Amino acid sequence: MSGIRDIAKLANVSNGTVSAVLNGKGDALRIAAATRERVWEAARALNYRPNIPARRLRTADDTGVPVVALFWTWDTRSSLMGRFLKGIQSSPLCQENGVELLIQPYASSCLGKELSLLRGTRFNGAIIANATELDLAYLSQVNLPLPVVLYQRSQEGYRSIQVDHYASGCEVAELFHAKGFRQVGLITPHVSSQAIQLRQEGFVETAERLGMLVAGEHRLLDAFSEQGGYEAAARLSSGPPLPEALFVLCDQMAIGALTAFRERGIEVPGQIQVVGYDDSEGAAFTVPSLTSVHLPVERMAAAAIGLLAKLIDPGRELAVIETFATHIVYRNSCPEVKNL
Repeated sequence: MSGIRDIAKLANVSNGTVSAVLNGKGDALRIAAATRERVWEAARALNYRPNIPARRLRTADDTGVPVVALFWTWDTRSSLMGRFLKGIQSSPLCQENGVELLIQPYASSCLGKELSLLRGTRFNGAIIANATELDLAYLSQVNLPLPVVLYQRSQEGYRSIQVDHYASGCEVAELFHAKGFRQVGLITPHVSSQAIQLRQEGFVETAERLGMLVAGEHRLLDAFSEQGGYEAAARLSSGPPLPEALFVLCDQMAIGALTAFRERGIEVPGQIQVVGYDDSEGAAFTVPSLTSVHLPVERMAAAAIGLLAKLIDPGRELAVIETFATHIVYRNSCPEVKNL
């Protein structure tokens, strides 16, 4: 494994200069920008990975456990982070050995601005959640100096933990068909998401294959929030006849949609049945309680941190993609069909 001396030799600078730059002190010590960039280029060329636990052991309070960064978008999807952190906390790695977790919020489509990820001197590995298509394009073009696991996304060259998004959408369409519905609708969050796109495609294509109509006026797009779901359901209620059933691609929007229907005197499930996605902690407490596709966030989080730990300890053959199954949790907004 390459070290500071190797980088110094390739960049034609002193060991002290390399150490200062890699520890983020180059600017304070007035090291020229061109020299700092030369050091970083050499570090990337040599695939340098800092021994962060060893570095932290130099002070009395450090434990030497792996340091992992969780990159999570700073938007409404942050509400799912609690379940993800719970999964990490309950993972065998944390229970047996411990892990130091750094939360790194980032703006959607701006992953490339996160210099700590590109330099790789603050942590041993990273889990990246909610990457947009632009973020995935960026990842496909860079050679990161540390191991990375993608959560709910897939990109060539990276390990990922995800569900079969397309199959999740198919399952909801098959449920609506089993209930005998002919006209169904869809509310989609306005966000760049590989997962949501596949979920939508699975639902629409299966519904059409089974002879159900997903009319254009019953396909609505709005903000990824309770307010967005409320606005979409309000438009649906004021337009043509309601569809018999509605698939809302995230629970946050489904909660808003239920409120909009209730305010307008539209009975759920009497006049329209509703299925959400995520099986969030609040789904059981809406009025009526929300039927939702269960996303196994906690199990996936534990798998992600376990996989990353194995990547930090190289030399093992690991699956590129680990896929988890989803299932529908039935509640009052869309009662279960017996013998389905």
